[in-house]
This record gives sequence, structure tokens and C-alpha cells, in this order.
Amino acid sequence: MSTYRQFTQHQRYQIEALLKAELIQTEIAEIVNVHKSTISCELKRNKGFRGDRTKQAQRLADERQDNKVQTKIESTTWALIEYYL
Repeated sequence: MSTYRQFTQHQRYQIEALLKAELIQTEIAEIVNVHKSTISCELKRNKGFRGDRTKQAQRLADERQDNKVQTKIESTTWALIEYYL
């Protein structure tokens, strides 16, 4: 099993295809090489009104990534830190 990382669009399409092939989440997790709970969370998080929707899931993941707060320390703050050190 790998460490946490977001699914790629390719992996989402792979999951969709495996679901259509009626594989259970445990089997899908082994094929995609993630924990079965990761598959479960992905399916719950990105489920649309008509079931799992890969394009929608990718769009939602991209939006979550874009909206993620990125804190950056400004150069003036670094200057103050260096001054007081």
C-alpha cells in the first residue's frame, strides 16, 4: 500500500471501470494499490445524484485543491524573524 496521495484522473476512470465490472471495493483497492477505506472514502466523497461520476469527482478534487489555503511567510516577516534572532 502506498502513502496518501490524491487519485489521478486515470485512477478515477479505472475505479469507475472496475465498479462497472462489479468488483468489490477490496478488489478495486488491491488493483489500484490503495487501502480499501481509501476507495470507500473516494466513492462517498464524490458520489453524484446518479452514482459515481468520474468527471464530477475529478472536478471536485481539483476545486478542493484550488481552494486549499496555502500559507506563505512574506519576506518582511522573515526579516523581522532574522532581526529578533
